[in-house]
Amino acid sequence: MELDNCPRCGKLFAKNFRDVCPACMKIIDQEYQICADYLRKNKGATINVLSDATEVTIKQITKFIREGRISLVGAPNMSYPCEACGTLIREGNLCLDCKTRLLADVNRAKAQQAPKESDKKPQSAAAAYRIMDRLRDRN
Repeated sequence: MELDNCPRCGKLFAKNFRDVCPACMKIIDQEYQICADYLRKNKGATINVLSDATEVTIKQITKFIREGRISLVGAPNMSYPCEACGTLIREGNLCLDCKTRLLADVNRAKAQQAPKESDKKPQSAAAAYRIMDRLRDRN
């Protein structure tokens, strides 16, 4: 049995398959139920309106969306913040601008790595030839 501190309340609990203690899990389930009930009545609500009306944090609502507990299909105005910049999005973890910037950074890093690797190959090939020459000289 693994013990851990609850990230929400800080209490010590026996960690099974949940990351929070049973008391906080009950609160989270109640918050979800409040959000789900509000969205059934107000399908056009945004995440800010939902948060203000239910007093559930935007962070928790975003977590519900990412877990699949709240579906964006039935809520046309619902969106959640990008993990990098906070722009409201409807799918994925990053907005288009952040994805583009991340891909450009990765490609730039690959381009910087490629010349370094190609410089190393001739040196290792030259070293192999020197070893072969030494072995021939011994015979």
